[in-house]
Amino acid sequence: MSKQKQYAVVRGVKPGVYDAWFGAKGAEVQIKGFAGALYKSFPSRAEAEAWFAEMSGRPSPGQQSMALAFDPQQIIEKNGTQRAKPAAKKEHREHLSGASSEKNIIFSDGGCSKNPGPGGYGVVMMLGGKRKELSGGFARTTNNRMELTACIVGLEALEGPCSITVCSDSQYVVNGIMKGWAKRWKSNNWMRNRDEAAENSDLWSRLLDLCEKHDVRFEWVRGHSGHPENERCDELAVEMTHRANLPPDHGYGKK
Repeated sequence: MSKQKQYAVVRGVKPGVYDAWFGAKGAEVQIKGFAGALYKSFPSRAEAEAWFAEMSGRPSPGQQSMALAFDPQQIIEKNGTQRAKPAAKKEHREHLSGASSEKNIIFSDGGCSKNPGPGGYGVVMMLGGKRKELSGGFARTTNNRMELTACIVGLEALEGPCSITVCSDSQYVVNGIMKGWAKRWKSNNWMRNRDEAAENSDLWSRLLDLCEKHDVRFEWVRGHSGHPENERCDELAVEMTHRANLPPDHGYGKK
């Protein structure tokens, strides 16, 4: 029997450390629908409380009764040196539009049952107080194409220009944008070097166009590490790979 996980919620309805995910007293209700929620699972309560204290700058509030909102512009860096600060709550919007001042996040994942093979993608959007899931798949494609497609589908679902963070466990995608690889390939007529063409240029082109339309930051998250929204994206993607009558990926195999 696996050991019960502990969940630390730094940003949510009621920040704290929880010993269950589901239920009225679980961590899920603290982050569901909360734009910019920040939380993580741990194998022990001590680790959860230590991370909570490090990220929030205060001890675990076991009896805290007052919910806090955080400034969405104060993004926590991977090394944990920059911490969120309390700020006044802002009114949530009802639709997925760029007008909200809350921190907007897209979680994305994609993969194939074989590579290449039937593939799927999953997206969880946390935007303006709204949570939305998207998924889809293709009869024959690749892991990288599904990772790219997940990001594209999420960004294309935005109704207007938006400042947003895309969290992906694909270093191929994150480095392709954040390190400027895709822009360089495009400027070289989609060639990685003199002899080698850049793969998936159709998807990279769409993604670059979306990055021009929106203020997008890509962040890498470790896959299968217990992050609930990343795990949910993986579930959606895997589910799609097993669907019957998936459509063809017309871009697969094209340079």
